[in-house]
Amino acid sequence: MDEKEVPSLAEIHIAASHLRSMSLPITPILTSSILNTLTGRNIYLKCENFQRTGSFKSRGALNAVLNAMKIDPNLKGFVTHSSGNHGQALSYAASIVKRPCVVVVPRGTPKNKTDAIEHYGAELVICEPTPASRTSTCLQISQERDFLIIPPFDHPDVIAGQGTIAVELLEQVPDLDAILVPVSGGGLISGIALYAKRINPNIRIFACTPEGKMLEECLNKQERLWPEPPQFLNTKCEACRLQQCGSLTFPIMCSLVEKQVFTVSDKTMIDATRFAFERLKLVVELAAGLSLGAIISQSDRLDSNIRNIALILCGGNIDLNEKLPWQQ
Repeated sequence: MDEKEVPSLAEIHIAASHLRSMSLPITPILTSSILNTLTGRNIYLKCENFQRTGSFKSRGALNAVLNAMKIDPNLKGFVTHSSGNHGQALSYAASIVKRPCVVVVPRGTPKNKTDAIEHYGAELVICEPTPASRTSTCLQISQERDFLIIPPFDHPDVIAGQGTIAVELLEQVPDLDAILVPVSGGGLISGIALYAKRINPNIRIFACTPEGKMLEECLNKQERLWPEPPQFLNTKCEACRLQQCGSLTFPIMCSLVEKQVFTVSDKTMIDATRFAFERLKLVVELAAGLSLGAIISQSDRLDSNIRNIALILCGGNIDLNEKLPWQQ
């Protein structure tokens, strides 16, 4: 792990100050007696589905944009590639600093997410639905327009911004034993782990992933075992389709995240999302169903002394103009 690229505790605190100065909401913690009874634990829901742009991604994108503008106030604009939520977040952040923004999204991205990207003023570019096409299209636009790339997860300022979730969480629930975090590229869990483990080394951070991600094998071997070139997973959860974690985020995870990974099927994600709608009265997307589905279906895998558990409900950008996941 290259310590020069890993956000420090101070940098995460600075990020939290940045975001509060820009009036980014402190998202609430909700509890549910039904969920506590189902799991036999005390469950705390960190509701990032209530965050601006509908997901935690606003934290990392805004922190990265603000830091970039401090370094170079004459930046021409920003570009990124995204499955939707980071694109919305960067579009929002770019609008705050009054800079143009281009977002590259793979064909098939949900319309509610592409509409939101354009609503915040960004230009939308559609690419082929492969990781290679996303990154190459983004790089081409950056070179042609001299726009700064803000990647969706593998960037120190993005990771520090996501770490502000843990700053709030440990203020809201100081005696947590564990945090369950959905994982795609790893920026969310890396930021949370960097802060939470420094404040409380005994807290346990668990990754929740779709089937096929191979994260548990990679963490146990401390090696990147993923095939090349990078692939997308065959999952209905478009926000967590990337099989590989980032070159910056993976070493952080190897150091700080539990080797036991909660692997969640599409059916379990869908059932958990429906449970959130019907029983918790929360609109969440399938990615949030990773952590919720994991605790509902696999709470018996946790040690009995892990009593107070936070779940990161990472976003709520579900397309209500389409059939809901359990209706498809």
